[in-house]
Parts: sequence; C-alpha cells; structure tokens
Amino acid sequence: MIADAPLLPRARYAGLDGLRAVAVTLVVVYHLFPGWWMRGGFIGVDVFFVISGFLITSLLLREHDQTGRVALGAFWRRRARRLLPALLLVLTVCASAAWLIGGDVLVGLGRQLVGALVFGYNWTAVADGADYFGSGGGELFRNLWSLAVEEQFYLVWPPLLLALLLLPRAWMRAVAALAAATASAVWMAVIVASGSADPLTLGARVTRAYFGTDTHAFGLLLGVAVAVAWRAVVRVERAWMRRRGVRGGVSTLGICALAGLVLLATVGQSQSTATFPGALVTASALSAFVIVAGVWPGSPLGRGLDAAPLRWIGERSYGLYLWHWPVLVLLVAAWQGTSADRPFPTALGAAALVVTVLLSALSYRFLEVPVRRRGAGRVIGGLRRAFASSARRRAGSFAVTAVAVLLVAGTAAALISAPAVFSGEAVVAAGADALQTQPAPTNAGGDPDDDVVTGDEVTAIGDSVMLASAPSLIAALPGADVDAVVSRQMNAAPDILRSLADSGRLREFVVLGLGTNGSISQRTLDQVLEVIGPDRQLVLVTASAPRSWIPGVNADIAAFARTHRGVQVADWQSAIAPHLDLLAGDEVHPGDAGGRIYADTVVAALADAQRAKARFSAFSEQRAFEQELRQSQLFQAPGSSEAG
Repeated sequence: MIADAPLLPRARYAGLDGLRAVAVTLVVVYHLFPGWWMRGGFIGVDVFFVISGFLITSLLLREHDQTGRVALGAFWRRRARRLLPALLLVLTVCASAAWLIGGDVLVGLGRQLVGALVFGYNWTAVADGADYFGSGGGELFRNLWSLAVEEQFYLVWPPLLLALLLLPRAWMRAVAALAAATASAVWMAVIVASGSADPLTLGARVTRAYFGTDTHAFGLLLGVAVAVAWRAVVRVERAWMRRRGVRGGVSTLGICALAGLVLLATVGQSQSTATFPGALVTASALSAFVIVAGVWPGSPLGRGLDAAPLRWIGERSYGLYLWHWPVLVLLVAAWQGTSADRPFPTALGAAALVVTVLLSALSYRFLEVPVRRRGAGRVIGGLRRAFASSARRRAGSFAVTAVAVLLVAGTAAALISAPAVFSGEAVVAAGADALQTQPAPTNAGGDPDDDVVTGDEVTAIGDSVMLASAPSLIAALPGADVDAVVSRQMNAAPDILRSLADSGRLREFVVLGLGTNGSISQRTLDQVLEVIGPDRQLVLVTASAPRSWIPGVNADIAAFARTHRGVQVADWQSAIAPHLDLLAGDEVHPGDAGGRIYADTVVAALADAQRAKARFSAFSEQRAFEQELRQSQLFQAPGSSEAG
C-alpha cells in the first residue's frame, strides 16, 4: 500500500482551458449560426460560470491555506488586469465602427457603455426592458451581461468566502454553497413561472431571470461547492485516486458528462421553467462533473482537454466571447441594415467568425498577455519610453497612440450621434402624431350607392404596425376613424368594437390589424362578427414580423375569411414581402413608403368588401323579388280559377 502524499500546489488545473474552449464554441455557434445544430448553445455561459466559481474559489482557498489570509486588493488587481484591457478595446473599437455605420446599431449605446464599465450591464439591460430571447433591438454589447454577473461575483465573493470559512467543517461549507445555489435556481423558476403566458411579458420575465445575478448565480455557487469539497478531498493526494480503474471510471463519467453537455446544446429550449432553470442547472451539473474528472490526478480526460487546439481556443476564450457578438451585429447592420436578431446569411456568420478569431488572437498576443504579465503601468511606460528610442520604435509608439486617440474620438462621436430611439419606434411615434393631428372623425357616412369606400365609412382598429402606417392610411381614407396603439392584440377587439357600437360610432366597414403581437383565437373572431352584426363588412389585415406566431395568425385569418360571409383579407404580409427594405430596422414597422403599401392594401381589401356587399345586396334583392313574385302567383291562382 502506498502512503498518502501531500498534494503539491499546481500552477494550473488540467482540462479547464479545454472546457472553456467547449463553452465558447457552444455560445459562438449559437449566435453566429442560428438554427444550426447548437440551438441551445447559450448553455455555454453556464459552463463558464461553473468554471469561474471553481477556479476563483480554488485560488482563494490555496492562498488562504498558504498565507492564512486573502489579499483582496491584490486579487481585484489581478482580475482587473485580466478583464479590463480586452474589454476596453472591444468597447472602443466596436463603438467607433458603429458610428461609421450609424442607424439603429447606435441606439442605447451610452447606457450599454456605462453598464459595461461599472460591471452592471445585466441590471441596466433589465431596467431598460431588454428581451434577450425575443426579437428586440439586438444591442451591440448585449453579450456583456454574463461578464457583468461574473464581475459582480469577483467583487463580492472573496469577502463572503472569508465568512464561509468560519464554518468548522468543509462539508458544511460545501452544503452552504449548494443551498445558496439551490435558492438561486428556485428563485429563477419562481420569476419565470409568475405572471401570464403572453409572449411579450413572458420574454421580459425570462430575461430578468436569465440576466439577474440573484437568479443566475447557481452555476457560480455550484463551482464554489465543488472547489470547497475538492480542496478538502485532495489536501492530501490519496493513493486510491491514482489507481487505473478509478482514473478510468472517473474519466468515463467525465466524458459522458461532456457528451451530455454537447447533446443538451443541440436541443431547442423553451421560455419555461424546463429551461430556466431546468436546462441551465443540468448544464451546470454536467460541467461540475467534467471539471472534477478533468482535474482528477492522472486523468486521461484532463490530458485530452489539454490538447493543443482546445487549449489555444480556451486561452483566448475570453476575447472570443467578447468580440463575436458585436462583430456580428456590426456586420449584419452594415450588410443588410437590420439587427442580428433577424435572419442573416450564413456567409455573414462565417465572416463574423473569421474576424472574431483574428481580433481575439491579436488582442491576446499584443494587449492581454503583456498587461497581465507586466501591468498596465509598465506597458504604458514602455510605450512612452519608446518615443525616445529608435525611429522604428518611435513609429510603432506613434501608431499605437494615434489608434488609441482615434478610438476614443470615435467612441465619443458615436455617443453624440446616437439616436434616442430605434427606427421602428420613430415611425410609430410619427404615426401617433398623425393620429393626434387628424380632424375629429364624424359619422356622416358615404354614399350607399357609391362603389368606392370613403374614409367616413371606415372604422380601423390596429396595433403599432397600423399606427406606423397611420399617415398613409389617413391620406388614403380621409375621415377614417383610426384607433391604433402599441402592443394591442386581437383579444382587445370585441370590447373596443362593442363600445363603439353602443355609442353609435361603429361604421359600416371595420378594419382590424391586430396580428403582430400574439396569436388569434376562433372564439375572438366569432365575437367580433357577433358585435359588428351582419350588415357591416369586416377586413382582417395579415401580419408581417419575424415572430414565431405570425404564420399561425395569417393561416387563421385566411381560414376565417373563407368560411364567413362579409369577411375580406388585406394581405399585408404578401404586399410587403418583396419590399422588406421599406420597413424599419426591426423588420416590423413600415416607413413612409411601406406605410403607403399598407394603406393601398387596406383600400384594395375595402374595395373587395364593397363589391362583395354589392353582389350580396343584388343577390338578396333578386331573391326577395323572386319570393314576392311566387307569393303573388300563389295568391292570384285561386281567383283566376273562379274567374274562368
């Protein structure tokens, strides 16, 4: 039997760089190639969290064991050296590039930069109503939310660890960390499950739960628990841990956990507690298994994860994560003028990957490593001394200084020129202004014998798409009663129409454009027909937006129109499909030219409704005449017989 030997301090933990490579690959593929096989690749962030919790706690425990204390100032300085140089470079380069591109990519830039610099990006995004998994604005630095969570952990965890060490037993410390992790996961589930299932409010709740440090700390805390338990187990390296069967078994479990992580990343996730926190907790637990199997003494898995390609990616994983999203946002904005939340060509994702790898490698080689090894002060001092050195070094120092000045100036210009709202919000606001300035609607009514529907015969109820089109709609149908507001859905229509009918303000032609913000039920449409009655004509406007429920909405509208008399379809989706460039950057709200297409589509549907009404009226009159004639003949028949 071999006696237990003290575990020598390790310069690094085997396998962690390789696991970082796996994590960043999952996230990058998820963002750059949406719809591919990494449909749940965002779980890579949770892998990072577990690694961070394990590594930071292990380093702090090692320092405490060796010196009896934790030097908080030195720890925070090391973290700053590691994180800030690359972060500042990404912020200034991408902000300057955004200024050159202009448009929606600049919206909210000031808040984003402040959030990134004060380590609170996740909370500023939540306060701004961000929807991470929805079709929102696609902020330039949206991926920095997870960095903010980690930075907050780095700030508060070292002092809390000292309090945790007051517990007398290592198992107590591990249990305390696990209890805190469990509480965080349960809190995430509570937030996601509370409230309605409406897609808009659900998206905000899921983002709050996903971004929140309190609700998404379970991965970090699980890493803490593993570090505490592992430190206690291997304070002396026990002989049984190096037995071939043990090492092989542990590595096999680790490989299975790693395969489980990749498999989980291929599964499409839902905005429910099954994912938040279900899938995220599962990913965190699998990551913990991989970490233990990787750092296990003599682990084959650790050696495999330390393979040169994986280690190269893992060492640069921080830069790869920082660069990939803003690079994608900028390329998509420059190429097709939309947000990266919208569909984009695979070639753009590939281009973003190439640029990301190149920038990450350059940043790591020429900025991150020098600052980490020498400190920012010495790097800047060396740059300053180079001005008094050889011509070649002076030229290099001048170039670096000039680039830095240009980046700062570009960032300032971006902040100054950033629009206050997205282009979609701007066109909606213009539509709201148009509605407020239009003359008060009257109930004069059009000529019942006229083949053309006039505005004073039309009641139009809509959402923000109709609101953005209001100027063109009013111009095409002067006097129309247009009532459009943001986020309205079809389930609000029956009550609105009933109120108008009760007050005598509901007109002969009713236009409903309410499919953008949610699904439509048959029951709601039946209620609409019941309220407007058989003597009015209904026009349903199809929806066009990069949202999951739109195909179902349009199919329901078409099916309802086919099976109900007096219902016409204004096919906005088909009309705008060849002209998506006339929509705002959100690919939902039309600008001036797009609004004219919307108005023309509605006017054409109203003309169809008028013709259908005329045909039905003519048919009804013919049937009435025929019925009257038959009754007259039946009435006259006996008299004729007697006369004969």
